[in-house]
Parts: sequence; structure tokens; C-alpha cells
Amino acid sequence: MSERAYLSTRKGLFELRKEAGRWDFGPVHFLGEPVSMALPDPRDGSLYAALNLGHFGVKLHRRRPGAETWTELPAPSYPPKPEESDDKTDWNNRMVWALEAGHAGQPGQLWAGTLPGGLFGSRDHGDSWQLVRPLWDAPQRSNWFGGGYDVPGIHSISVDPRDARQLLVGVSCGGAWRSEDGGASWTVSSTGMRADYMPPEMNENEEIQDPHRIVRCPGQPDVLWCQHHNGMWRSQDGGRRWQEITAAPLSRFGFAVAAHPMDGDTAWFVPLEADQRRIPVGAAMAVLRTRDGGKSFEVLRHGLPQEHCYDLVYRHGLAVSSDGHTLLMGSTTGGVWISENGGDSWRTLSTTLPPVYAVSFG
Repeated sequence: MSERAYLSTRKGLFELRKEAGRWDFGPVHFLGEPVSMALPDPRDGSLYAALNLGHFGVKLHRRRPGAETWTELPAPSYPPKPEESDDKTDWNNRMVWALEAGHAGQPGQLWAGTLPGGLFGSRDHGDSWQLVRPLWDAPQRSNWFGGGYDVPGIHSISVDPRDARQLLVGVSCGGAWRSEDGGASWTVSSTGMRADYMPPEMNENEEIQDPHRIVRCPGQPDVLWCQHHNGMWRSQDGGRRWQEITAAPLSRFGFAVAAHPMDGDTAWFVPLEADQRRIPVGAAMAVLRTRDGGKSFEVLRHGLPQEHCYDLVYRHGLAVSSDGHTLLMGSTTGGVWISENGGDSWRTLSTTLPPVYAVSFG
């Protein structure tokens, strides 16, 4: 089991360590600086951190296993927009919204998703990055639009552990996209999703869906889970088709979802009041767990605040460890909770951290 975890926050990258059977805080990296995403690479133990420094732009850093210092890397960068282009999008990296390790058989491969909707790949551990032009140049990209931000963004990247050529990304608002050739070509893959924020004649348009987060079960890679703006979905065929989940109590709106690493029937969601409030239902924090593929759910509350709770959990704010029963959750109001029994009970690690953007085990 992982003995470390990381909290990407508005004021730095906070490290958690488990010692003598108890999780507690360790070093803080980039204190005072916004860290949008961290990636502990399970293949070689490297740690990557993406920073969003506003006026100074997007920065990317890497720390090798055992190293005390970080090395700054070139951040993913868009090429100049052609003068004759009618694309209204600003070809400028505004934020790294997703960082994912490549396939185990491709040790140098990394993937990054950005605002305004570009996917980048690296084959040399982040020393250089290339825009994945077949997705960026897809004609349907002109239909994408911003969800949580005023521009589209790629927030979910999934590599099939059986085959490095099989990729799936989630775009807000642009739907799910699938590649079967390592990114050389792409197919929109949102069949079954529904966008109630669009006129009725357009709500099944695959290119304007708003998946908030898409995650894959590594042990059963054909199973993917999606928390969407308009509900919850599950795929059992690698993301080709999606089935809506309607049995969830409390609310089917939210941002975060975590998939069990081995059991394709088990996943966790964080329900919120939709849409303008975006707070825990009834101002009481809960996590939903299904263990039968979404047919039924348990409401998990033990150890979570049940009064005057207004914590928003972002789409990367919930993670499950490779052991399948240790979960970490962080909120925009600085709350951090950990569970070591699959969510049955939770322990508060902090209520005073900076806003938490993302959590990860590594």
C-alpha cells in the first residue's frame, strides 16, 4: 500500500506520510504557490507538480526518487496560431488540469490535459511536450465550450493498462473522446450521456457533454465511471457506450468519483446540491458507495461533518489507494479526510488547509 499522499492546493503541495500506522503531514513544497495538479509516477517513483502562477504562467517541476530538490521542466506549450485560422480559442496554456502516467511499457510517456482543451504527450519524462494535433485539429472541437472555466478543458485522461494505444479523455464541455492508436486518431465517445443544459433537440449531442470526471477500474479496464453535470454514468465496454445510473440517493450531481482498483462494481461519489449552490446536500457531508455496479448505494457519513458544512469537493478531490480501501478527500474550504475502511468511517486530518484542488496517492 502507498505510504504517501499529496494534496495540491492554492498555497502549495502538501505531503502526507503514514508512520506507525497513522497518517500525518510531512513537508510542504512550493509553499504559497498554487499547485493545480501533482502526479506521483508509480513506474519509477518520480513526482511531478504543475503550478499555475497567473501572470508568470504555467510551470512544471519534477523530483526524482530520493532527491531533495525539484527540477523545473518546460511546461506544455501551444504552437503559434496560424494567421489564417478562424479558431476563436486563444492558443495559450492557461492551466494543467490533468497529469497522468503513460502505460507501464512506455516508461517515459506522460500525458497532460490543459485549458483550453489541448492534450499533450511527453516521451522523455516531461523534458519535452508535444500537442496531440489529431485531437486539437478535430473539426468537432469548434463545438466545445467552457464548463467550470470560460474555455474548454481536459480534466480526465485514462490509459488502458492492457494496451498503451487505448486512450480516453474527458472534456468539459466536449464529451468523452477515445483513441485506439495511441492518439493518432480520435472518436467522440459520449453515447448515452445527456446534457439537460442544452435545448432538447441537442441534449444528446456527444460533442457538448460535460463529464465532470471519468475514471477507470484498472483491474477491469473495460469499466469506467463518470460523474457528469447531469448525473452519473458507467461504461462496461471501454467508454464506447454509457449507461445512466439512477439509483443514487441524495443527489446525482457532483464532481468527484473514484473507481476501485480491482473491483469494477465498486466506486465512490461525493453528492452535492445542484446546481447553483454546489454544497453538500443539507449542509452535511456524505460519500456515496456502490458495490453492485450502480444498482444501489450506501450513504457514508461517519466521521464527516454533519452540520454547517459547505465544503465543495472538486473533480480531483477524491482518490482511492491501490489497496482498494484507503480513500483521501479534500475540499475547497481546506477540509481533508481519510478513510482506511472503504469509506465506512473517516478521520479529519485538517479543516484549515488552503483550498484543495486535487489529491493523489503515491
